[in-house]
Amino acid sequence: MAEKTFKRTTVTTALPYANGPIHIGHMAGVYVPADIYVRYLRLRGRDVMFVGGSDEHGVPVTIRARKEGITVQEVVDRYHNLIKDSFERFGISFDVYSRTTSDTHHRLAADFFRKLYDEGKLTEMESEQFYDEQTQHFLTDRNIRGECPRCHNLDAYGDQCEKCGATLSPEELINPYNAETGNPLVKRKTKHWYLPLDKDQPWLEKWILEDHKEWRPNVYGQCKSWLDGGLRPRAVTRDLDWGIPVPVEGAEGKVLYVWFDAPIGYISNTKELCDARPEKWGKWETWWKDEDTRLIHFIGKDNIVFHCIVFPAMLKAHGGYILPDNVPSNEFLNLEGNKISTSKNYAVWLNEYLDELPGRQDELRYVLTANAPETKDNDFTWADFQARCNNELVAVYGNFVNRALQLTQKYYEGVVPACGELTDFDRETLGEFKDVKEKLENLLENFKFREAQKEAMNLARIGNKYIADSEPWKIVKTDPERVKTIINISLQISANLAIAFLPFLPFSSERLRQMLAMDTLEWDRLGSTDLIAAGTTLPKPSLLFSKIEDETIQFQQQKLADTIKANEEANYKAPALKETITFDDFQKLDIRVGTVLECERVPKMKKLLKFKIADGLNNRTIVSGISQWYEPEQLIGKQVLFVANLAPREFKNGLVSEGMILSAENHDGTISVTTTEHPVKPGSMIS
Repeated sequence: MAEKTFKRTTVTTALPYANGPIHIGHMAGVYVPADIYVRYLRLRGRDVMFVGGSDEHGVPVTIRARKEGITVQEVVDRYHNLIKDSFERFGISFDVYSRTTSDTHHRLAADFFRKLYDEGKLTEMESEQFYDEQTQHFLTDRNIRGECPRCHNLDAYGDQCEKCGATLSPEELINPYNAETGNPLVKRKTKHWYLPLDKDQPWLEKWILEDHKEWRPNVYGQCKSWLDGGLRPRAVTRDLDWGIPVPVEGAEGKVLYVWFDAPIGYISNTKELCDARPEKWGKWETWWKDEDTRLIHFIGKDNIVFHCIVFPAMLKAHGGYILPDNVPSNEFLNLEGNKISTSKNYAVWLNEYLDELPGRQDELRYVLTANAPETKDNDFTWADFQARCNNELVAVYGNFVNRALQLTQKYYEGVVPACGELTDFDRETLGEFKDVKEKLENLLENFKFREAQKEAMNLARIGNKYIADSEPWKIVKTDPERVKTIINISLQISANLAIAFLPFLPFSSERLRQMLAMDTLEWDRLGSTDLIAAGTTLPKPSLLFSKIEDETIQFQQQKLADTIKANEEANYKAPALKETITFDDFQKLDIRVGTVLECERVPKMKKLLKFKIADGLNNRTIVSGISQWYEPEQLIGKQVLFVANLAPREFKNGLVSEGMILSAENHDGTISVTTTEHPVKPGSMIS
């Protein structure tokens, strides 16, 4: 069957919760690849609309408001503006970025629900849900925590365990409790409306499993797993006081469930744009209901089911809407070997990056694309960020362009020389990138952004090798005509780089365009060797990229280390108490104060320190396994607590320990010896 040709494309990105800033995991998984794709379509002259917006309903925003003691509206206003500003500064080129608290969205979402309700396409059911009797609230899955039944993490969420990654339901948790208050939960009956997904199973199976085998394996596989398990009705309402009220009688205190409400935001945001600029965009229905429109959703893997099963079922039930043609979902991006966690503040926040590394948007875009988790979870590290920037952007791409531009200034006062007779080496070099346009288009059309960027960088490697092997600086006096050809070809490759990298690195491509005195960067001319006319005067160049210094990386690494430490301290829970003992049992322990006279490491036993302790009677030897945390000289002269009546313990090397020094183990595993606040006589008893 021939592939359908579409007149236009609607591209959407997952709506971020307006309860905090955006981080690099979001960027790598959703927004950078979507922006690359949209910029590419625009360069091809395609009719495309890029739709984004903030998700301002649901539990996360209400939790944030309660924590900060402000209204929910104040929370969403703050973070919507912060997120929108961050996207703009980073070059994410939305045509519209709106919000789900807009009047347009409220009306459209309520009307959408009402149509399904009036046509009998929703099922009303009563069920038991978790309820906090003290706060008098029903809780959503994300607001419930408890012990994971698989890995026994004590702080698993009601929908997922962040430690082992298991997908859960609140009913599976052991000892569930309110994540905010810590209160235990009970079950209580409540009424809700459900989307009967079980009735959609037949057409969804055909539509996904037969008609969309081209979807990414992770998307296809997750959908198949859900379908194989049998779809069940899914609630579209919730017992909450923040959100879009359910527009039917008898639904007081209920709002549209955020996963019903949020994807309708794509449609309402489109309507806002079309209503504001009808002369450019036409009617919103064209972008959502015309069969000649292609719908693409860019999302993370945690949203696959909602965009491939739930939202299509909603659109089909309503009628008149097109369904997504592709859902290029990514896996997750980890950070320095750990999962990114917004709740624990463990992330690289985009707004902070933009403030702390100003003017380096393209460096981050490049590294996030190079590490894009397209097929599996991937890891971002600051060391890799530095290496890729310095070894690839600076040493390959930037170095080549700078050489070509500087030599033009040095030899020809910035005037582009004419290309003379070509050698076999010239023809071979030009032949290496003549099909770069075809290669990039094939990869970008198939959402292979990581490989496409590699192909663009390969063009820089071709140029770098060409100018390095040609060595024009060595023959400028003996063969000046040859040098003109070398510089001309190098400048033509530079111009091709500006075009090839435009979807990926828009800021540096624009700077390079200006340095090459090009009026426009036209995709159709990619691969050409006459992009810059001989005789063109170029301005004095500047570096396209500069090195990332060690101090910058160390600062960022320390920020993460400080966050980990703060989380460990905040989440520390003292060990459970040991078995209860009697006062008589305690009285048997003879705990005394001793002064450390000597301290040294034990040869061939790395963990041990040997102490000579003044105990007020006869000095004694005590061996303690604390060498990892102390140098011997740190302890000499200190007064420590020790158990004086412990039976002697003999080690393999014949050393005998006559007691035990008491130490406290901190939350992070470090050890601190116990001591007294004021000096006391050696041998003083602890009572």
